[in-house]
Amino acid sequence: MPLTVQNLEQLQAEHPDWQFEFWDGEIIIMSPSDAISGEIGSQFGRLLGNWVYPRRLGRVFDASTGFKMPDGKTLSPDVAFVSAERLKQTPRSYAELVPDLVAEIKSSTDSLTRQKARIQEFLNHGARCGVLINPDQRNVTLYNPNGESTLLTDGETLLIPEILPGWELAISELCPLVF
Repeated sequence: MPLTVQNLEQLQAEHPDWQFEFWDGEIIIMSPSDAISGEIGSQFGRLLGNWVYPRRLGRVFDASTGFKMPDGKTLSPDVAFVSAERLKQTPRSYAELVPDLVAEIKSSTDSLTRQKARIQEFLNHGARCGVLINPDQRNVTLYNPNGESTLLTDGETLLIPEILPGWELAISELCPLVF
């Protein structure tokens, strides 16, 4: 008997402290992020939210949020943004839509190939922008649905005017501080 999203929801209810994804008929248990990746995800989400919420542009979600894709997959990007026009009210379930923007943060155990594939999966289903943050190289790659990508390095600024007009994020702001 093939696994379904309902199996995922049941497993999630039985194990609320675990994080799962549903990909190509398989339920995948997601491992925790390393500390740097977790800090960067939190920082990116906070900086994005600080821009989005006062302007009522939409909603920002963290890595524990599941999104049901049109093909039945349930995926959780590290950070996601959905515009206010597309999500008037947050559901008390997995969101049945594709985020406008998804961000993935490469952890010490991730491969860049896998992270790029995850972003491409969202873009294939209608995401307008993908952001891959690579702490090891201190860079960010911005992907769009037409297959183009832009590499930004420490000292440059991330801009996504078609989704977040006026928002700017210095790549250096994503690098963990040394106290």
